Amino acid sequence: QVQLVESGGRLVQAGGSLRLSCAASRRTFSSYAMGWFRQAPGKEREFVAALRWSDGITSYADSVKGRFTISRDNAKKLVYLQMNSLKPEDTAVYLCAATSRWIVVNSGEYEFWGQGTQVTVSS
Repeated sequence: QVQLVESGGRLVQAGGSLRLSCAASRRTFSSYAMGWFRQAPGKEREFVAALRWSDGITSYADSVKGRFTISRDNAKKLVYLQMNSLKPEDTAVYLCAATSRWIVVNSGEYEFWGQGTQVTVSS
């Protein structure tokens, strides 16, 4: 029943910044965690960042630590991904995910997924 919609993806040059947004269709959704994943052409989907809703604790993939920041708007059930110092290898479709149950937040076991937004980093 929960639908997720991502926005903000576009073409950007290396070293630039973007902010992605993810909106949930139900404001009353009892979220355990929301996260971001990405998938490049011919590659497996990989974990990027996650936020545990109860306390705002965040997790990041090693490849994006220090460059990306996940944050939330608690009232609106929005989650953001601020991406700085972008590299060509960051090029991918970025997908938002959410879960109402306990999971390992970097595992890909989320219940709900958005359709993705394309981020392209040129060099």
